[in-house]
Parts: sequence; C-alpha cells; structure tokens
Amino acid sequence: MSIASDTAVGAAGYFPPGSATRKVIGDPAALIGGISALFLQPLHPRAMAGVEQHSSFPRDFWPRLERTAGYVTTLAFADTAAADRAAARVRAMHRRVRGIDPVTGRRYSADDPDLLRWVHVSEVSSFSAAVRRLGLIDAAEEDRFLAEQVRAGALLGATDLPASRAEVEEYFDRVRPELVASPVARRAARRLALAPLPRRIELLTPARPAWTAVAAVAIGLLPPWAKELYGLPRVPGTAWATELTTTAGLAALRGALLAVRRVRQSREAS
Repeated sequence: MSIASDTAVGAAGYFPPGSATRKVIGDPAALIGGISALFLQPLHPRAMAGVEQHSSFPRDFWPRLERTAGYVTTLAFADTAAADRAAARVRAMHRRVRGIDPVTGRRYSADDPDLLRWVHVSEVSSFSAAVRRLGLIDAAEEDRFLAEQVRAGALLGATDLPASRAEVEEYFDRVRPELVASPVARRAARRLALAPLPRRIELLTPARPAWTAVAAVAIGLLPPWAKELYGLPRVPGTAWATELTTTAGLAALRGALLAVRRVRQSREAS
C-alpha cells in the first residue's frame, strides 16, 4: 500500500463512510441499545465487580456514560490516530482496575480477555439488535457490523470475538453458566433504572418521565434469558404485546432523538 493510500485510510478511520459501523452507531436507536447493554453487563459478576469497586455512584454515572458514548463515537467516526489515542486511554484505565469479586471470590482485572469479550459482545450486540429491531438494517448488515466490530474489540485487547449474530448467540450460550443476577447486579440495575439526573436536566419537567421511558424500553430489549435471570415477571400469552410495546417505544424514542439532532444541526448551521 502506498503512503498516499495509507493516509487516506487513516483519515477515513477504521470504519470509513459506507461501513455498517457508521450506519449502526450513527442511528439514535443504537443509543437505546447501549443503555440496554448497561442492564445486561452487570449479570457477569467479575465484570460488575470492576465497576462497583472502582467507580462512585451516583457521582460517576453520567460522566462514565458520556465517556463511553464518546469513545464509541470516536471509534466509529474519527480518524485512526484519534481512535488509537482513545483506545490507549481506555487501556491505561483498565490496567488500574483489578481486585477480588465478592460474588465468586475470584480475582478480576479489566484487561482480562474474558471480561473484555463480555463487555464487547454485550455492547455491540445490543447496538445492532436495537437498530435491526426497527428494520433499519437487515441480517446481512448486522453480521457485517459485528464482523467490523471485531477490530474495535481488538483495539482494547479483546480476543476470540464473535463476528456474526449466530456466533454472538453461541457465545451467550457458553457464558451463561457464569451469569447471575446477584445482589450487586440487581442493585446496579435499580440504580440505572432510577439514575440520578444531572442538575441541568433534572430541572426540566419531563426529564424524569423521559428517562423512565428510556429505561423501560432498554429493559424490554434485553434477551429473554437475561430477563429470566433478573426474574422479570412474564404473563403467559402476552409476550407478543410486550414485544410490540418495546418496539413502539424504541421507535418513539428514536424519533425524539432525531428531532433533537435536527434542532442542534439547525442551530450550528445558523
């Protein structure tokens, strides 16, 4: 490859225009999928221990959420140099996160490939599942996204990552014996559902109901086995209605986020 083509690739980033990654991550539905991933991830005790023991809730909640969203966006849309710098910062933070998980009694470290794999798979599969649920991508595009995201996971040191929806499901089947809705996981889920709103947002009258709607849809997007682990009640014969409600809620939230985006773009252009 020539120097000129190397430069072009670097400027386009790891996921250039036209990639499935930009299509998925650029859609507001992926944001709701990301919140769903935050409900899913605590089910892995050792992964949750790192969050519980190395962050302060509620003080760190919104800054951490914003950092995560910023990182995902940077990898999807920035040039490779910016993406590499962002990944290096995350790897440096991971090296400091280690300890003993109180649920299993096992040691953990945030740079453990097994834990990196769990966080990666739960996150990217939640992004794509939310976008596909609204018919915005098809099965082939979802598989392309998951295959592209193997590169994103590798930047943080993750290995043996699934590259298709079928491989994601196989991975979840393998890891499920390790998953448990421990008291720590349930506390994390409750905190997320009732997350403290930043002062600038809390003063807005609809802010709390809006977050409640986001949390409800995010929980609705969880895989059935995750809902079972959390012990979420199921009324026989109503699963289809619950799924329709979740899909309608996701579509409504996406529409609201698109409206906010258009307003911001209009202000920036003026």
